[in-house]
Amino acid sequence: MDEKFSASAGSVVAGIDVGGTFTDLLLIDGKAGGKVHIAKTPTTVENQAFGVVSALGATGFPVDAIDLIVHGTTTTTNAVLERRLARTGMITTRGFRDVIELGRRTRPQPYGMTGTFVPVIPRDLRLEVSERVEASGAVRIQLDEAEMRDAVKKLLDAGCESLVIHFLHSYANPAHEQRGAEIAAEIWPNGHITTGHALLSEAREFERGVTAAVNASVQPILERYVERLRKELAAKGYARDFLIMNGNGGMISARFVTLESAKTVMSGPASGVIAAAYTGKRAGFGNLVTYDMGGTSTDVALIRNAEPAVSNEIEIEYAMPIHVPMVAVHTVGAGGGSIARVDAAGLIQIGPESAGANPGPICYGRGGAEPTITDANLVLGRLAPKKLLAVDNPVTVERVTGIFEEKIGKRTGLSGVEAAGAVLRLGNMKMAGAIRMVSVSRGHDPRDFALFAFGGAGPLHATALARELGLPRVLVPARPGITNALGCVVADMRHDFVNTINIPVGALDEASLREVLERHRNEGEALIAKEAVKPDAIRVTHSADMQFVGQTHIINVPLPSSSVSRETLQQLFEKAYFARFKVELPEIRANLVNLNTSVTGVRPQIDLSRLIDPAGRAATLEEARREIRPVWYHGTWHDTPVYARERLPLDAVIEGPAILEQMDATTVLEPGDHARSDADGNIIIDIGEA
Repeated sequence: MDEKFSASAGSVVAGIDVGGTFTDLLLIDGKAGGKVHIAKTPTTVENQAFGVVSALGATGFPVDAIDLIVHGTTTTTNAVLERRLARTGMITTRGFRDVIELGRRTRPQPYGMTGTFVPVIPRDLRLEVSERVEASGAVRIQLDEAEMRDAVKKLLDAGCESLVIHFLHSYANPAHEQRGAEIAAEIWPNGHITTGHALLSEAREFERGVTAAVNASVQPILERYVERLRKELAAKGYARDFLIMNGNGGMISARFVTLESAKTVMSGPASGVIAAAYTGKRAGFGNLVTYDMGGTSTDVALIRNAEPAVSNEIEIEYAMPIHVPMVAVHTVGAGGGSIARVDAAGLIQIGPESAGANPGPICYGRGGAEPTITDANLVLGRLAPKKLLAVDNPVTVERVTGIFEEKIGKRTGLSGVEAAGAVLRLGNMKMAGAIRMVSVSRGHDPRDFALFAFGGAGPLHATALARELGLPRVLVPARPGITNALGCVVADMRHDFVNTINIPVGALDEASLREVLERHRNEGEALIAKEAVKPDAIRVTHSADMQFVGQTHIINVPLPSSSVSRETLQQLFEKAYFARFKVELPEIRANLVNLNTSVTGVRPQIDLSRLIDPAGRAATLEEARREIRPVWYHGTWHDTPVYARERLPLDAVIEGPAILEQMDATTVLEPGDHARSDADGNIIIDIGEA
């Protein structure tokens, strides 16, 4: 590692995001006035490091001349969702080994006794030892160290690679977990030892236990990937440290990332939301609904006042809560590669099965035989066959149309084109439901937000979704298909902390509150100081999770500083409660559940105006037009002008219908839409009436 790196940080920065279908790269060369290099190469599922190196090579830029590489990864996400986890053991308080399996007495399906659930750690690898700490922190039963040593040896003999130590009420007093970790470290052959309190110092044994179990079970996987990537980069001449995107939207050094591997589980989706907030703020849009449609899924999130919503109660699948702060992203299984089919009832269904990167949609020419949303866009004229990326053996539009008629149309009484139109409409409805989940269902009026459309397929569907949901505008960034990679370039360094207090506000010790928040600040600043990249500034924000005494659900309340009186805390909570529920309950005491702190190392600003090379822009709109072709809108073919997005003049005004094509995405304007560009090259679309 080059310890002098910090002196030249930011000169040449590469952001790399690995998606389900493509690996995207954005490189900004500060030494050449901000010149931009981009690449989009197929993801190498068997080893994502190969795809990263391939993307770097596709830019033609020498790897050894890059000052900083920032990487968003799906390694841990895929490992959890596909249950390809390292063999992990757990040692817990006697009588409580089934907590992470009993959960919250919910069930996989809300109606009927259907569905299955497999805990992260199987029962035979969850062992118990004698120890007991009360909720107050008082020790009732001392840790039996002989039992602890014996349990560690049994798990090693069982072939475990990682270890979780999860004792009751360790958030109140971590002494037993700390001592247990010391004993385990004497025997355990690697550093994959996770203590529950160190990752999440919060009440609720189930959530803390599952979070720790996920962390331990992905640690070896992430460590092997990071080391593989480090070796691949070193072979190309890159000897510096690189950073990994965390799920909270901040970055952390690859040297430290495996210690808290669970925090990377939403790494990929988070980077796109961070890029959206950054781009939208520059464009004057603080309130956004982000819409990231890729090849296998669609992610949506909410941004208010240029700040992405962050939650520490993410559940990535049934009974899989990961309670560390992450950007609040809602995912649905509808992407460009989602397969369309007709079910036994004769209804068209979309996903969750996906053609993925291999074989991919039919139009990729890699052997795919099932109709997908991408194929539907091709049949309807929204995609040009010659503009598709990573096509091995071109397939004609007529052949794809024939497959839609054969597999969808014959059972539904539709022609091939009508079947493709139905698939497109159903896919849009499914994605609109996801957007409602982050907006309407949380009490937000969609009319107050713009839709930020990105991902390789997002701009194809954005105007239709905005019209469906009543969003007045769509913002399409300059490089929609590599927005997640941009998020890696512009992201700050961030560390989040939480401590359970669980005391009525009236009985709160103000000095203790201040001590906890200041400790958070000091820990965060110390962690950022260890990084090779030095920030421009440090930003610290505090908040409290609160509830009225006797209630279950909590509300997050921002705090103005670490010095807050009991009276101010009560007032802030009552104000937040009224804003959420329009109810005043002055006679009920408030309860402080958790204290939270975010410490952010703010990185230098990035100029986005050169994401599209200004030298390539045409003088007039007519010069940017490629062709006119028929495109299907709402059951009718329209002759539609097709423009080269990179050639559009910055002062261009475009009336729909229109198609904007570029290397990494295609944007569709429906009839009645109006589009214009801004100084950064974003396309701002005002949605016409349905």
